[in-house]
Amino acid sequence: MERILIIGANGQIGSELVDALAARHGERNVIAADIGAASAHGAARYVQLDVLDRARLARLVDDEAVTQVYHLAALLSATGEQMPLKAWHLNMDGLLNILEVARERGEAGRPLRLFWPSSIAAFGPHTPADATPQHAVMDPASIYGISKLAGERLCEYYFARYGVDVRSLRYPGIISYKSPPGGGTTDYAIAIFHAALRGERYDCFLCPDTTLPMIYMPDAIRATIELMDAPMERVAIRSSYNLAGISFSPRELAAAIAGALPGFRIAYHPDGRQDIAASWPHSIDDSQARRDWGWQPRIGLAQLVGDMLEHVDAGATA
Repeated sequence: MERILIIGANGQIGSELVDALAARHGERNVIAADIGAASAHGAARYVQLDVLDRARLARLVDDEAVTQVYHLAALLSATGEQMPLKAWHLNMDGLLNILEVARERGEAGRPLRLFWPSSIAAFGPHTPADATPQHAVMDPASIYGISKLAGERLCEYYFARYGVDVRSLRYPGIISYKSPPGGGTTDYAIAIFHAALRGERYDCFLCPDTTLPMIYMPDAIRATIELMDAPMERVAIRSSYNLAGISFSPRELAAAIAGALPGFRIAYHPDGRQDIAASWPHSIDDSQARRDWGWQPRIGLAQLVGDMLEHVDAGATA
C-alpha cells in the first residue's frame, strides 16, 4: 500500500494531483501539505508544512510512513524574477531537504519514490527552439530556469550517488480551469479565457507569434502518475524527461477562442515576460518518454479550448 505526500498541494498542479491520487489510492493514503493553514481541496487529509523546515518534513514522512513524495512547492518564472533570492532559496533548499530525507530513509531500508517537476524554463536562448531534444544546450535566462537546471543536476546526482528513486518531467506551460494564474510566463493561456468569458478584450503580455509548448492539465496529471507508476528499470532519465502536449502562439489561441466566441478581441502589450518566453523552446521532442514508459498526449487545441470555455464559464457564473 502506498502512502503519498504531496508538498505544494494548494498550487495549480498539486490541487488536481491530490484529487487524482486520492481517487486512485484512497483518501486515507494521501496527505496534502502546503505552507498555508487552509486547504484548497477536500479530497485528502491536509497538514500545514514549510518544506524549508527539514526536521518537520522528516517527522511527517516518518509519522505517516510515507512511501511516495510529490514535491511541487516553488516560485514560478515571472514571480521569481520579482524575488530572485526567495525563489532560489525555496526552489533549491526545498528540493535539497526532500532529497536528503529520501537519502536517509533509503539508507535506513525505507526508500522513498520522489517526484520533482522541472520545466522548459531550464532551456535557454542557445537551446534548439524547434523539436527541442532531450539532451541539448541548457542556458536558462531566469532565476526559475536556473533553479530548475540546478535541480535536475541534483536529482541525477542523488540517484547516481545514493540510489534515490527520483523522477521528473520538464513541464511545458500547463493550462487548467480549476486554478487561477499563478505567476508563470505561460499563464496568459489561462487568463485569456477569463477575459473572453467576461466579454472583455484581453491584453496579452506576449507578442502575437510567440509559440510555446503547452499541455492541458488532464494530460499533465496523467503523465506524472504514469511516470511514477513506471517500473524502475524503465526510467532511464534521472535528470528530467522532456514532455510535450501541444504548441501554439497567442494569436493562434485567440483565433480558436474567437471561433467559439465571435467578437472576442485581443491586444498585445509585451512586457518583461516576453524576454523570458523568447528564450524558451517553440516545441518539444518527447520521444524518450514515449520510448521509455509509453507517454502519449491525448488532448489537442480544439478540445482544450472547448473544455476551458465550458468550465471557466461555469465557474464564472456560479
